[in-house]
Amino acid sequence: MGTVEPSSNAQRGVRVQAPLVDSVSCYCRVDAGLKTVAGARKFVPGAKLCLQPDIDPHAHKGKNLRKERVRFQPPLLPGLPDDLAIACLIRVPRVEHRKLRLVCKTWHRLVSGNFFYSLRKRLGMAEEWVYVIKRDRDGRVSWHAFDPTYQLWQPLPPLPVEYSEALGFGCAVLSGCRLYLFGGKDPLRGSMRRVVFYSTRTNRWHSAPDMLRKRHLFGSCVINNCLHVAGGECEGIQRTLRSAEVYDPKRNRWSLIADMSTAMVPFIGVVYNGRWFLKGLGSHRQVLSEAYVPETNSWTPVNDGMVSGWRNPSISLNGNLYALDCKDGCKLRIYDDATDSWNKFMDSKAHLGNSRALEAAALVPINGKLCIIRNNMSISLVDIANPNNNVETNPQLWENIARKGHLRTMVTNIWSTIAGRSGTKSHILHCQVLQA
Repeated sequence: MGTVEPSSNAQRGVRVQAPLVDSVSCYCRVDAGLKTVAGARKFVPGAKLCLQPDIDPHAHKGKNLRKERVRFQPPLLPGLPDDLAIACLIRVPRVEHRKLRLVCKTWHRLVSGNFFYSLRKRLGMAEEWVYVIKRDRDGRVSWHAFDPTYQLWQPLPPLPVEYSEALGFGCAVLSGCRLYLFGGKDPLRGSMRRVVFYSTRTNRWHSAPDMLRKRHLFGSCVINNCLHVAGGECEGIQRTLRSAEVYDPKRNRWSLIADMSTAMVPFIGVVYNGRWFLKGLGSHRQVLSEAYVPETNSWTPVNDGMVSGWRNPSISLNGNLYALDCKDGCKLRIYDDATDSWNKFMDSKAHLGNSRALEAAALVPINGKLCIIRNNMSISLVDIANPNNNVETNPQLWENIARKGHLRTMVTNIWSTIAGRSGTKSHILHCQVLQA
């Protein structure tokens, strides 16, 4: 009683709604924070359509099959819903992600997409690796990635050919997962405007918009996730530069900012208390220091105790400014705003030496600690959370890691000495930390 036969509906011209079919390619329910289909599509490249397909018996079979192949995908893990499969895959250690990409196309799309790594970061599972770019004895530029969890050096795709022998180029990290190389001087073609970046999410190199000016041996920094460059050199009548520019990744373009007070070739720089400090040589080889204020887009000369006692390498972390005060990074100093001076923070229990191979080339933060990287690829971790404890009684405050890489470098140095080659030409150019 009260039921209507489908045939009577057809006679009255009423179209019967086709039943909805569940689609395993729908990722909408993976993240409750994604309220729309468009939002889910943005984070999951593999989900071209997140709508359930409807059944049309009059559609062309070939066309319908093509649609079904797009809309339906096999599950990520057989026997599990995709949301649970993703919950499992995001817990796989980063060192194994290269293997995950090789399993199948569906896994490759997932592990190469923003959704996968955004979820890892939001849940506190993102891992930090140290990326070292160095110039070898033959003048070639190479790069290496160090996994501090397993204390192993990991393989990487080759550097872009334009940076295989470049001089004086910049290096910076944006968004925590993109390593940018920019500018520099090609031995044959001179100064460059070129910009490329490596993504830890795709494990590939990509192109970015060129800088507005050709330059090499310049200063660079990241403020509010925007890349700033200033000064440097370029072939021509006005060799030393005053110009500065900024790259905004959201707008994907470069813009000019205020020129420096004087032309400079910076050799040290740091962002501290919202200002970008640069110290370098002027056009007449005099030592200059300037600070850039982003809020007012202005440069001002500085000559206080912070700049006069400044050492390289240095880093600003958690509101404090740290610097290393000896060749092999055995003494860590901290800047005191109240007294405008550099004070002792922590010293290593052992002085390694003053050779070029042992020279501290970079100071970067990793997993809440300070990481010292030396030219021989040895690495030390300093726990800055406990500065008052004695390193002699608590060696975990200052520990040396990357021993295998260190050992290989020692063996290489011995053979180079036997062969009559000098080991002083091999040195680190840049060092950065990337998440994935």
